[in-house]
Amino acid sequence: MRHLPTRTTRTSHRGVIGALLAGLLCAAGATAPAVADSPAPAPPPQAGNGLALTPPMGFNNWNSTHCRAEFNEAMVKGIADIFVEKGLKDAGYQYVNLDDCWAKPQRNADGKLEADPQRFPNGIKSVADYVHSKGLKIGIYTSAGTKTCDSVGLPGALGHEYSDAQQFADWGIDYLKYDNCNNQGVDAKQRYTTMRDALAATGRPIVYSICEWGENKPWEWAGEIGNLWRTTGDINDSWGSMLSIMKQNLPLAAAAGPGHWNDPDMLEVGNGGMTDTEYRTHFSMWSVMAAPLLIGSDLRKAGPETFEILSNHEVIAVDQDPLGKQGTVLSSTGGRWVVTKEMQDGSRVVALFNETGSAQRISTTAEAAGLPKATAYTMRDLWEHTTYNTAGSVSATVPAHGTVLLRIAADRKWAAHPPAVELGLNGSPLVEAGRTAALTTTVTDLGRTSATKVSAALTGPSGWQVKAASPTGSPALPTGRALTTRWQVTAPAGTATGTYDLTLTALYRSPAGTRVRSTVPFRAHVVVAPPAGVGYLSDLPQLSAANGWGPVEKDTSNGESKAGDGNPLTIGGAVFAKGLGVHADSTVEFYTGEACSAVTAQVGVDDEKGTKGTVAFEVWADGTKVASTGVLTNAMPAQPLSADVSGAQVVRLVVTDGGDGVDSDHADWADLRITC
Repeated sequence: MRHLPTRTTRTSHRGVIGALLAGLLCAAGATAPAVADSPAPAPPPQAGNGLALTPPMGFNNWNSTHCRAEFNEAMVKGIADIFVEKGLKDAGYQYVNLDDCWAKPQRNADGKLEADPQRFPNGIKSVADYVHSKGLKIGIYTSAGTKTCDSVGLPGALGHEYSDAQQFADWGIDYLKYDNCNNQGVDAKQRYTTMRDALAATGRPIVYSICEWGENKPWEWAGEIGNLWRTTGDINDSWGSMLSIMKQNLPLAAAAGPGHWNDPDMLEVGNGGMTDTEYRTHFSMWSVMAAPLLIGSDLRKAGPETFEILSNHEVIAVDQDPLGKQGTVLSSTGGRWVVTKEMQDGSRVVALFNETGSAQRISTTAEAAGLPKATAYTMRDLWEHTTYNTAGSVSATVPAHGTVLLRIAADRKWAAHPPAVELGLNGSPLVEAGRTAALTTTVTDLGRTSATKVSAALTGPSGWQVKAASPTGSPALPTGRALTTRWQVTAPAGTATGTYDLTLTALYRSPAGTRVRSTVPFRAHVVVAPPAGVGYLSDLPQLSAANGWGPVEKDTSNGESKAGDGNPLTIGGAVFAKGLGVHADSTVEFYTGEACSAVTAQVGVDDEKGTKGTVAFEVWADGTKVASTGVLTNAMPAQPLSADVSGAQVVRLVVTDGGDGVDSDHADWADLRITC
């Protein structure tokens, strides 16, 4: 849920919100509660409550409804029904959680919380009873402050911990999400410890979710307090947000384990802001990170693909493995990530994750992933649900923003499975309409056994010409050998710029005669050479774009999460008519066709974030960094930036957060020009 009391933006909390909230009552001459409403004596602290021995799985309404009217009793009951009807309960999902806005704005005369009568006319206990009748559990939300995060300012639990915890227990609550707004500057560890003890005092088993946004490094202290703790700010339904949060959570693997989990926030799968490929990556990486799997989409409106992703039992098994290890990063060079997770049965799960906007070959070995040396291994593709043998190579050409998720074991029965093959593409899939591009594909045997009767086929959109310029078949491929085929690819004249799908398909047989079909999609871009002269880069079509909050905006600032909600580009009071408005971390790519020589801009933090924001700007030419600014702050005027991009086929504009992990990084590429 949103963190700031105004609920208008997420992009100014980390690193600053604690100090801002701490001063609210002090500025008004008030004091924070010194003593909670605890009985005497208080229960002794405990290291754990024995719950959440695997990461919690369930639903939370916030990502799909926020505080809108559709969050109500009917929705909660409907989600519980769907859990049962669609097999999600059988897949492991059990918690149906209410987020902010379930309560009335004031406590009653006895100081008790009451449900909003419009949303929950029968009260929370009635809803809890219904959820329990389905064999499920129910969760609720409040804040470790005087008010929750909603702009209405609903009652928080600070100073009411014991009475609120008992009320939740009396209602039959099984899970508490405890937020961080309006905390009055009270020490975080103190506030969250008080609620831990209050929950313990009820005698009811209640999973305890600490939601303090990673501000006070809870991974260092919350393991003896809560069952899970947020490591980051709020997620939103965009590739940039998901990617940024994943990168913040991955380094914290040592803190996670049974009963105490890093929480990179809820799932956005099915909310519509990402592609299905990106949602599969989201679900894969959350599972590899042993993260809580809390569905954030309205399942009453979800399509078949959403249910297919969320109910993938093999991927869920990665998340729910009893060993409780969070995956660790083996490598991440050039946006090609290898993340591996140790499993209780001795196998290893390997995620080959492609951060970039084009297909990439990503590889490692079974030994590098932590397995003992062996003659061969079994390798299970958890999305394709197919098992192969490998001589030890773990490699795949991974589509843009995609993840190949593999489970590998030193299994003596490896020979019962066909050999794995890797499908690859050499050459740039950038095609100018009406002109022929040359591409080369490979089909490589990774298995200990040979692949026989191997053939390759490349297909494109209707109307495209795809012709083989070399053999497309081989009678046999022993270990490590490849079938290489050259292709001539032509998009029809007049084809609009944009992204199009090419598909490489390999057919082969195992030594036992098993017929195998393997495919990989490639993203081809139809591009146009930029016009000669000096022009604005924002007027050219983008090859790809990833943004930390909302979309990249053309000729306006980033604004907020919706497209078109930016303001005039303004840096240090200077207003610019042209450019790009982004939010770190951000990457925008343009095709320059080896025809351009220079990029220039005036860059800085946009004034719309007031005193907040630290960023750094970079220009890359075909994988080489050719210009950078160093860290810029809101206090600095627009800085000139120029880069030599001579001979580059692709120019990439990058904005980082300056290394401080703080949000509010609204960055402007103002007066952004290119010379061709």
